[in-house]
Amino acid sequence: MGTTTPPRTLAEALRARGDDSLAGLLRARPDLLNPVPNDITQLATRAGTRASVVRALEHLDRFALQTAEALAVAPDPAPYETLLSLLTGDGLDDGEQHDEAGAAIAAALPGALATLREQALVWGEDDRLRLVRTARELLAPSPQHPSPTGLGPTVAEATAGMSPGRLQEILTATGLPATHDPVSAVAALSALFTDRTRMAELLDSAPVEALSVLDRLVWGPPYGEVTPNPTPPVKWLRDRGLLLPVSTRTVVLPREAALHLRAGRAHRVPEPVPPALAAVAERDPQAVDRAAAGQAFTALATVEELLKLWNGGGPTILRAGGLSVRELKRTATALDVPEPIAAFWVELAYGAGLLASDGETDERYAPTPASDEWLDLPAADRWTHLATAWLAATRTPGLVGGQDAKGRALSALGPELDRSAAPDVRRRVLALFAGLPPGTAPDPETLLRRLRWERPLRGGPAPAAPAAPSPGGTTSGGGAEGTDLRSRLALWTLNEAELLGITGRGALSAQARALLEEGEKAAAVRLAPLLPEPLDHVLLQADLTAVAPGPLERPLADMLSVLADVESKGGATVYRFTPGSVRRALDAGRAATDLHAFLAAHSRTPVPQPLSYLIDDVARRHGHLRIGAASAYVRCDDEAVLNEILADRRSTGLRLRRLAPTVLASQADPGPLLEALRDMGYAPAAESADGDVLITRAGARRTPPRTPPVPVPEGPPVPDDTLLGAAVRAIRAGDTAATVARKETPDSPSSPGPSGALPRTTPAETLATVQAAAMTGATVWIGYVNADGAASQRVIAPVRVEGGFVTAYDHTADEIRTYPLHRITGVAELAEEA
Repeated sequence: MGTTTPPRTLAEALRARGDDSLAGLLRARPDLLNPVPNDITQLATRAGTRASVVRALEHLDRFALQTAEALAVAPDPAPYETLLSLLTGDGLDDGEQHDEAGAAIAAALPGALATLREQALVWGEDDRLRLVRTARELLAPSPQHPSPTGLGPTVAEATAGMSPGRLQEILTATGLPATHDPVSAVAALSALFTDRTRMAELLDSAPVEALSVLDRLVWGPPYGEVTPNPTPPVKWLRDRGLLLPVSTRTVVLPREAALHLRAGRAHRVPEPVPPALAAVAERDPQAVDRAAAGQAFTALATVEELLKLWNGGGPTILRAGGLSVRELKRTATALDVPEPIAAFWVELAYGAGLLASDGETDERYAPTPASDEWLDLPAADRWTHLATAWLAATRTPGLVGGQDAKGRALSALGPELDRSAAPDVRRRVLALFAGLPPGTAPDPETLLRRLRWERPLRGGPAPAAPAAPSPGGTTSGGGAEGTDLRSRLALWTLNEAELLGITGRGALSAQARALLEEGEKAAAVRLAPLLPEPLDHVLLQADLTAVAPGPLERPLADMLSVLADVESKGGATVYRFTPGSVRRALDAGRAATDLHAFLAAHSRTPVPQPLSYLIDDVARRHGHLRIGAASAYVRCDDEAVLNEILADRRSTGLRLRRLAPTVLASQADPGPLLEALRDMGYAPAAESADGDVLITRAGARRTPPRTPPVPVPEGPPVPDDTLLGAAVRAIRAGDTAATVARKETPDSPSSPGPSGALPRTTPAETLATVQAAAMTGATVWIGYVNADGAASQRVIAPVRVEGGFVTAYDHTADEIRTYPLHRITGVAELAEEA
């Protein structure tokens, strides 16, 4: 490398890279690929734009960012030793502690510098390191945008425009020889501030109060306000240039003086090593897996219950979108969980494509057709579907109950809950979990510190929201109001991972590791043995209850949920049979004999007589009354029953009148009439216009086919290897066409470059040149105008010339193409390499 010419521009530095290095740049900064640059020069220009540089800086870890910040306040270009000195300091005030920190920084700096080089934020050899101009502008200090290092401008920058007389006064006060040359005066003052011995002597003569002023400014911000008549300590500092004027009321501590006071360090606390994760507890990995599997089973049961709850049509949708506070509270009560956790389950089912809007005029939420397919899957596959959807979701239920920037409440399933950073934060949190030994539960505080070290510039203030719910319904992460969004997302991730069964007792489960590293199938294989096997039986008891000692097979659970009401949940579910629940089963088309046979087939205990009597009694009265549409009518073969209804004071509001001995008419609709008579203790049945009994089956409402909500990406997606390879080839080919040397032609410059004029030759010369190139295998440079009139220049290797067309390998497009000869403006041979 000693004989090669150092690159003079970022484009030259990129051009000297290998294909793998260019692919690494495009992988780290995928925004540079949209669209694919034409050549290396365009790639370098795009890599230096403000938006792209800001995005690249946001993806740096803290030490790589501190390295870039140090380069921003270093001379341009800066040798490696200067950069290292800015990060370690001179060590004269730290002793052994400095030696240990300096060794860590020296060990980590090559890696940080390699990261900056890979992302095209730094270029040049170690003796001439250069930070790209846009990054220097973003990180360098100014009154409007103070430097992250807390350093102010240099003496030369702060004294720009200062009168020579004032410079002479400063030199005289510091004991420096007078000079009438402003450049020499600034250089002398800078040399004084960077000379440790002379600077120490100057500060030894300073008043104690003046040193206190410097102590307040040394670590930033370096700017301070002064009055027209400053105090003696401030006047002493200003007279000697230790405080230089920025305006009539503002002074600044120059960078050279601040670095002396800091012992040469650009940062108060360099952080070359990521913070270590502290463990809260070391648990048995098998216990962790079992706990996570138990929570996964609870998650499946909760989502299934939510689908069942909204089976016949869920809550209405607010005009602005989402669930109302009242509907969320109802859902939380039905699921027996706190409202923040209910919001999480609702958002999870929505993100997994199991719930959606039905699109009707009276718009409601309802299960999608995909929910039926999901319910048919094995339990382990159902869990991996939910976990995968959660990992990729940009929906953040933790924001529910907070306010947006305009002070409007954020509701569950509302349109304002998407946060593009959420998937990245979840993946990073779980990656930190995965880096720990199995069974280790990390301390949340150290985990947050690690995340902030990895991405110090990401996130920012977020809308106010309540603290994240824990699995027990309490809140955690106190003080989240004042933390950045990514920290709050990390806290929510910890709680949601526990709720979903990704973690168990605070540690990552084996099935979650498999999901992250191997995919859904491997995770399902690991989880399946840990989930309880569904049962095909219940235990019937004499008090009209049934006990399910575990999860039930789906057909049994579906039928039992119609025939009985859930009384309690837990390790075993208790169902209670009531007249209303039996009537519900009869309304669904089941006969009494069917119910007896069902219970006998699925009970490990004999069917109790009270339950048999209950079924027979309800069945005997079921359908004795018939309700149809008149507005509505009541039909019964037993006149005494109708007489009883008419005499009942509770039927007054139904406005019934007798049409025939066995028929009553009502002005109420059939639905309210059915409910009113059931409330009076009867068991009426609805009938159709043909007189047939209408069977009402539970849960028939489904939305049209809906796709799950597409997560809002945070920036462009990372390209795959195939796209990267094609992009690098296209950029190389375009660069070859733009930079290749060309022979001089009579009508065109020898090397016009990308923006030069196209070659101009006569049709005969063009034909002769490309024919000769086809015979010799040479490569030529052509100007070409396409059918739309767009002109371009290309480097081609002609293969065949016939019929007014030239077929050639186009180095610019990296493929074989055919060009009409009449569209070629001219051709020039390429100059031979020197």
